[in-house]
Amino acid sequence: MSQDFYELLGVERTTSADDIKKAYRKLAMQHHPDRNPGDKEAERKFKEINHAYDILKDPEKRAAYDRYGAAAFEGGAGPGGPFQGGQGFDFGSVFGDIFEEMFGAGGQRGRGGRADMRGQDLRFNLEITLEQAYGGTEATVRVPSSVSCEVCHGSGAEAGSKPHQCPTCQGRGRVRAQQGFFTVERACHTCHGAGQVIDKPCKSCAGQGRVRREKTLKVNIPAGVEDGTRIRLSGEGEAGARGGPAGDLYVFLSVRRHQLFEREGADVHCRVPISMVQATLGGNIEVPTLDGKMARVNIPAGAQNGHQFRMRGKGMPIMRSSQHGDMYIEINVETPTNLTSKQKELLKEFEKAGKTSPESEGFFSKVKEMFGG
Repeated sequence: MSQDFYELLGVERTTSADDIKKAYRKLAMQHHPDRNPGDKEAERKFKEINHAYDILKDPEKRAAYDRYGAAAFEGGAGPGGPFQGGQGFDFGSVFGDIFEEMFGAGGQRGRGGRADMRGQDLRFNLEITLEQAYGGTEATVRVPSSVSCEVCHGSGAEAGSKPHQCPTCQGRGRVRAQQGFFTVERACHTCHGAGQVIDKPCKSCAGQGRVRREKTLKVNIPAGVEDGTRIRLSGEGEAGARGGPAGDLYVFLSVRRHQLFEREGADVHCRVPISMVQATLGGNIEVPTLDGKMARVNIPAGAQNGHQFRMRGKGMPIMRSSQHGDMYIEINVETPTNLTSKQKELLKEFEKAGKTSPESEGFFSKVKEMFGG
């Protein structure tokens, strides 16, 4: 290989090890044979960047390369060059990095396979009222889960005994298998990724290191949360098997529909019915607010149905902010029903007394013009 290793990876000689690793992973994913089936050029490029990274990721090899170039490794590369299984190239270690990026293996490898024993994440659906969303609250939830076994303290082994290193994987929790061109890592079939085996399992948890229990937890709900907000409680999911790390608990909030208020983002809407007389003559009305108090709204004379009044800062709190949304009062003018004979006569006299509906009169005037009188 005549091309400079740094040029192959697209980095400078002064580039840090972390940045070299990032550049390598990007190129490895781009030229991986699985993503370019049958492409010989991509396969060749893939081998070249892997060989370059294999040298540059090792501080001692990198120093030797910086001083002597590729010639420093020609003696250990084998007769077929660096890509024919020589000492300077380990497919297993290289593919481990690629699988970590492409297939999510990074979360399963762990130290000694311990991440394989991580507990499951849990979901809990919690319904709250609009008032609780407005002011924030602390809710108590009961979650069916797995907790660490108290008898064996999560080890899975009977009292007086201890787990010992798995002889198959030597405690790594992973085994390698050759599949044609590739070396693939899988969870060890003997210890199931734990890296340890138990000769005398705990009778209380059957060697799992955890038992089923219902946990009671307190959840702090901040003011201003919206429907669908997710709250994460780290480490409050299921306990890991054999002392593995616990999963997380995700609390999904739903806000119950309110009988008076309707929320729109940080704003709140309230539809208030008023009588025809109130709309005609005007006056003050009192309306409820989410803080549990009453607020006064001045209705001007001649207010029309659907008119909205804005009350600044009376809406929902905005999360992670000291600001509030607004509250909108929409009046609904009610038409009188079940009138007595006297009330009907009074309304007829009222109508005869003068024009009181300029909008409807203007509409019907336009109708007459449209149809020629």
